[in-house]
Amino acid sequence: MSIYSILFLEGCVKAQINMHNSYPRILTDETSRENVSHGDEKYPFMFYLEDIYQFDFHYIDWHWHPELEFVYVEKGTVTVSAGNHQFTLTAGEGIFINSQIIHRFVSAESAVIPNIVFSPSLLAPKESLIYLKYIKPILSSSADIQIFTPDVRWQKECLAILNSVFKLQNDDRPCEIQTVQLLLKLWQVMYENMETDNAGQNRRTDIRDQARLQIMLQYIQDHYQKNVTLEELARAVSLSKSSILNIFSKYVFISPIDYVIHYRLKRAAGLLETTEKTVSAVARDAGFENTGYFCRKFKEVFSLTPNQYRKSRRA
Repeated sequence: MSIYSILFLEGCVKAQINMHNSYPRILTDETSRENVSHGDEKYPFMFYLEDIYQFDFHYIDWHWHPELEFVYVEKGTVTVSAGNHQFTLTAGEGIFINSQIIHRFVSAESAVIPNIVFSPSLLAPKESLIYLKYIKPILSSSADIQIFTPDVRWQKECLAILNSVFKLQNDDRPCEIQTVQLLLKLWQVMYENMETDNAGQNRRTDIRDQARLQIMLQYIQDHYQKNVTLEELARAVSLSKSSILNIFSKYVFISPIDYVIHYRLKRAAGLLETTEKTVSAVARDAGFENTGYFCRKFKEVFSLTPNQYRKSRRA
């Protein structure tokens, strides 16, 4: 299994591209909610220009936020996991990620993604007619995401508006009014063309399942050095073993036990890079009882032996 297909949970700081500060990260809390403020109460909007390949292990890991997110792929190819969807975006395509949807981005090479994150309240006050009639229907619909491709006319228009928003952020002059004007135009195009529904119970079920997933991921993070079992995960969220298997299959695309193994490998990789511990000590500290098994799994995932990985990271 390639390292780029593995799902790990570790908090990272969301940062703009900085070639002198390698491995930026996304900082999250115990539920995977991103801990950074995107703008402030007066202007809850933030623009980021990022290269996924510059992030630790070449991915922006699992996180969610109450804000809306729009991403454009300027360069490269990006594998996106969002809600219960997984797909690949190429240069010239984009995506809208709805509020509270857990997601992550992975690239096997340099992938530049200008993106914006902002609160729905930036478009209209929460109790206003504009919000209730035009904003809320998309927020509360079953549309976790919306892909934008230049092959579809209205989606091509959304991509053009997005790029206009990005261009404004590079201007030294104040651009808040123009930015909001463009975002309202973008939202209008989406509202007029997206398939929305009154998701009701289905939407609530998805949010509840994602919350349970976040609890289980945190449980794994807290107990990965021990023998994490399906029974323990099931008790952590008061569900049956079959239910948690379904949740992992739906949102994470691998089994809970595979996730535990790969999370342990991620922790082991960090120890190899930052400590002088022997390979057997690293294996033990990461939760592996058998050093030989650890070495086999490590090479399977990272395509390097533990010692080769240590040397490559320090080089």
